[in-house]
Amino acid sequence: MDTPVLPWLKGTQNAPLLVAGPCSVESEEQMLETAKQLADTGMISALRGGVWKPRTKPGSFEGIGSPALKWLKAAGEATHLPVTTEVANAKHVEEALASGIDFLWIGARTTVNPFYVQEIADALKGVHIPVMVKNPIHPEIGLWVGALERLQSAGLTQLAAIHRGFYAYQSRPFRNEPKWELMFELRRLAPEIPIICDPSHIAGQRELIAEVCQSALDLGIKGFMVESHRAPEKALSDAAQQLTPARLKEIMGRLETRLESLDDDLFIHQLEKLRGQIDQVDEQILNMLKERISLVEQIGEVKEEHQVTIFQMKRWFKVLEQRRTSGKIKGLDEKIVHELFQLIHKYSIHIQINLQQKVHKE
Repeated sequence: MDTPVLPWLKGTQNAPLLVAGPCSVESEEQMLETAKQLADTGMISALRGGVWKPRTKPGSFEGIGSPALKWLKAAGEATHLPVTTEVANAKHVEEALASGIDFLWIGARTTVNPFYVQEIADALKGVHIPVMVKNPIHPEIGLWVGALERLQSAGLTQLAAIHRGFYAYQSRPFRNEPKWELMFELRRLAPEIPIICDPSHIAGQRELIAEVCQSALDLGIKGFMVESHRAPEKALSDAAQQLTPARLKEIMGRLETRLESLDDDLFIHQLEKLRGQIDQVDEQILNMLKERISLVEQIGEVKEEHQVTIFQMKRWFKVLEQRRTSGKIKGLDEKIVHELFQLIHKYSIHIQINLQQKVHKE
């Protein structure tokens, strides 16, 4: 790669940058053996290992804690690889630094709370160490950007983001919905922040990790953080989404790298012609959207005049079903149609609420 994905990490030649290791550091022997197998792949840039594990329910394995830091560090020294772990508060930061952990990451459950992030940022003031920030559990781009800004305000300059997907009530087949569009938005808002992908937490199942990796690579992500365990089926946490080092090597070796651009006149001509047609269609969509908004405003005026509620549930369910059926006949993806009309309906309601408030003010 021409430029390093993470400037503080050395990548392997002609391969995506890869940070890998077990979800949890379970024992000194488990960490060392996994690290050696990963190092033998020749693809690893750094080792990861969870020491403190924030779990949803009490009683789950929450990590070994502080003693595991020395096992993680020893594994890194034995394989000549830098190591990283997750921190969730100032005490974690202090202990990780004291143990010589090379860089840190902030997990999704921590990113979601500005108080926690600020505590970590304060603990890192005056410390020159790389820090990666996972996206928050729910799709709130402001929390992701805000966490990075808090770290920057504390004087940290070696920052990166980890895209690990977002919780959704129905996110099948994945554990977390990728919502790649939010990754694009982070790029727009913070173009200087490199982004790597955590396919383990997006997929939730080892069988889907290769698919997620390829999608991420196709979207311009050139680095990964992947959970890998010497015996995934025996892992004490997230067993279903961990890979053996051998399987991880196989997946990385089969990824297809595509060109970001192509200096070919015929290709450029074909692409520009199709893009021109898309521009025309988009203009038609905007004109139709303007017309629809005008109708929504008229409907709002009629409802206000007759003192009828804005939201008509039966009508909305009927519209949604009709649009999905019509889209299906046209060969359109049902999910696309559903989400599109949900968004349109959301702003239709918003327009009518504003209209009603304006009338009442007058």
